[in-house]
Amino acid sequence: MSNKSLVVITGASSGIGEAAAKVFSQAGHPLLLLARRLDRLEALNLPNTICEKVDVTNRDEIKAAVEKAENKFGPVDCLINNAGVMLLGLADTQDPTEWERMVQVNIMGVLNGIHVVLAGMKQRRHGTIMNVSSVAGRKTYPNHSVYCGTKSSVHALTEQIREEAASFDVRFIIIAPGVVETELLSHTTAKDIVEGYKEWKETMGQPLESEDVANSILFAYQQPQRVCIREIVLCPTRQNK
Repeated sequence: MSNKSLVVITGASSGIGEAAAKVFSQAGHPLLLLARRLDRLEALNLPNTICEKVDVTNRDEIKAAVEKAENKFGPVDCLINNAGVMLLGLADTQDPTEWERMVQVNIMGVLNGIHVVLAGMKQRRHGTIMNVSSVAGRKTYPNHSVYCGTKSSVHALTEQIREEAASFDVRFIIIAPGVVETELLSHTTAKDIVEGYKEWKETMGQPLESEDVANSILFAYQQPQRVCIREIVLCPTRQNK
């Protein structure tokens, strides 16, 4: 049994979430991994880990999973809100159900996770919540209007809840990567938009790897509790001209 604190990661079946699970496991933390694809979580085969099939838009599912993990590993000390979807399109042609999906996952999913763990963290006067946003929360991009809107919301709510929780020694940290090699683009169904995005990405040089972001998340968490790195923005060092 690990003597380190429990870490909860949403969207842990691929990309940044999967990479974060690996680096936190290597650092000795017990884990609760949440995603819709349970088989992908279990395939990681990490020690001291509970894998649960959870939809982050369902607060009760998150709560039940957290209670199960806390009964085994003790209180949650770190929540990494990583689950997200990116559905690109134009405001006059995109299926509005895709907007609803992004709002539910990218905003409500984050709030649901916060709601489940924050009260306990405040009571214990210790804890860290990391919300994975995007540079799209600070800057807009073609075909990204609603996605950018959801990520801007993550920035805003994180910054305000940080102010409210700081007096209880609970940290809130925004992780805002640029283009990362993940499965995120596969959520978009419009082929012309997907091809345009791929062409644009080619002009950006070497994208970030999920491991780059995961290492930054671990770095921020490992700082003394009195140190809150409010936001980490990541981008490749060199870009094509």
